[in-house]
Amino acid sequence: MKHKLVAAVGAAALTASLAACGDDGSGGGGAGDGSLTVWLMDGSAPEEWVTELNAAFEEEHGVEVHVEIQQWDGIQERVTTALSEDGTVDVLEIGNTQTVGYANTGGLADLGELADEPWTPSMLDSAQMDGTLYAVPWYGANRVVIYDKSVWADAGAEVPTTREEWIEALEKIDENTDAEPIYLPGQSYYVMGGFLADEGGSFAVEDGDGWKGALATPEGEAAMDFYAQLQAFSDSPTDNDEAEPQQSTEVVPNQEVASWIGLGWEAAGATAAIEEAGGEADFGYFPVPGPTEDALGHVFLGGSNLAVSERASDRELATEWLRMATSQEWAQKFVDANGDGVVPNRTDVTAEPEPGSFAEAMVQSVDVGFLPPLTTGWANVETEPNPIKELMTKSLNGDDYQAAAEEADSEITDRINRE
Repeated sequence: MKHKLVAAVGAAALTASLAACGDDGSGGGGAGDGSLTVWLMDGSAPEEWVTELNAAFEEEHGVEVHVEIQQWDGIQERVTTALSEDGTVDVLEIGNTQTVGYANTGGLADLGELADEPWTPSMLDSAQMDGTLYAVPWYGANRVVIYDKSVWADAGAEVPTTREEWIEALEKIDENTDAEPIYLPGQSYYVMGGFLADEGGSFAVEDGDGWKGALATPEGEAAMDFYAQLQAFSDSPTDNDEAEPQQSTEVVPNQEVASWIGLGWEAAGATAAIEEAGGEADFGYFPVPGPTEDALGHVFLGGSNLAVSERASDRELATEWLRMATSQEWAQKFVDANGDGVVPNRTDVTAEPEPGSFAEAMVQSVDVGFLPPLTTGWANVETEPNPIKELMTKSLNGDDYQAAAEEADSEITDRINRE
């Protein structure tokens, strides 16, 4: 498969390349010694892009750039520590749902001078707090529907443009083939969140100086009802999520699945697993349909931002590196290096995915990307046991939705308002 998300980039090759530009450890290299320390997450950037970018920056500014590769596991603690120290890190990559939390602690520098750049609107909210820019968008990615072309052809099912047509297609597959029409775990809560956004709802809403859960609402119930319609076509248990078992490598390659909802790296992983087992993957892709033909369904727009530490060794120089990395020129090179496997961070960057590719379906949904509540306490809500996931399982098992949602809202409200 030509197109894949940056998360699928080989970590070994990336680390080897970046070590040539600087360090590959976890310590700082800036501290006013005429160099910059940049933290990037494992798998986030094509090696050739980083190498070329740093060479250009070093030539222009006469400053060595030390790139240090970080693992996602435990990153919040490491970033929190680094932002409390002088010169440990100058520029850093931060998950888009985490940015507001770090900005709220005072650890990120004000990047207001970059506010007028043509950032992709759906990605910009995660980089701001109270109208101030504390990071800039770097890349995004979202889920699409991945389907087995041969199974759909055998069933006489057509690619849908609305929710109603989607259900009709799954019914045809159910009636005319032995395949599982759709694999949908009971607790794929970001998928449900997209349906919630379609209805005009949210997991939580602002309430005075705090937040409160917002699932015990007509919008929440409507979203869960549609999720249940889809999940009824799946053999998945109601109490598992998309990661356990891993749908791309443990489920799809081992049984006849007509369709599933996943990310680009998952599509690539499923293709590799099927081919390794001697099979042939023939996937097609389409955006999550909306209630009507007028708009696509909302999808969680994950991704990363780039920020400058408030305690950077040289904030001005760090900002210049960030400015170059996210400029039109280098953002275009970033998209090109990824085979169009990311959502561009700027509106003046062109993504021209190959027809029929995952990327083509993905970029169609960029204008309907949604994010969970952008507040420090959201990480507490996602901690297991996740109350949204528990609500979904209860509802799919036949429990009264309103009662279960009120219980979930109470837990969300308690957690989201903790620092």
